[in-house]
Amino acid sequence: MMHEHRRPPMRAPAIPRERNGSNAPLRSVAIRVDARYNATPERVFHAWLDAEVARRWLFATATRPSANVQIDARVAGSFRFVERPDGSDVEYRGEYVEIVPCRRLVFSLVLPGGRRALTRVSVDIDAQANGCGLALTHEHVPPDLACDIEARWTGMLYGLGETLDAIGSDPLIERSPVVRHGPLRRPAVAEDRWP
Repeated sequence: MMHEHRRPPMRAPAIPRERNGSNAPLRSVAIRVDARYNATPERVFHAWLDAEVARRWLFATATRPSANVQIDARVAGSFRFVERPDGSDVEYRGEYVEIVPCRRLVFSLVLPGGRRALTRVSVDIDAQANGCGLALTHEHVPPDLACDIEARWTGMLYGLGETLDAIGSDPLIERSPVVRHGPLRRPAVAEDRWP
């Protein structure tokens, strides 16, 4: 006797809805990705703000570092990463909103592509036995991009760990002006654009 194999009917992905009970689609979602590193908080923090280190893993892939990186590591300073996956430029850019050396980094991020959505990324680093933990929260993400962006951050944070292992201990990190200064925050007026 032959059995017919039927595929379940294809369904469109569920559209996230407001939590207040309305049936309106969410305009944005937040993503959280956690990681643990066998490195000091200073080394992990430095890897976000040093252009030579960041180009290896931030908005890059294991086989293709960012083609062009510019980082002005100060509150209200900007950053720009350009990757060339197929010969065309894909640009990631944003501005630093808060910098608490070795503990916290908050920046705006304009997503590449046709929509150019303005999002916000917070990176919290906490010292732990034999290393540190990192919690990344990416807010104001368009719901239809959430899965891809979460996967991309997961891959990048894995790449951060591989990069930290590859570069080993760097005594220049402790002398970095960003690491030595105290908490830096953007004036409250500049943060009013965030809901």
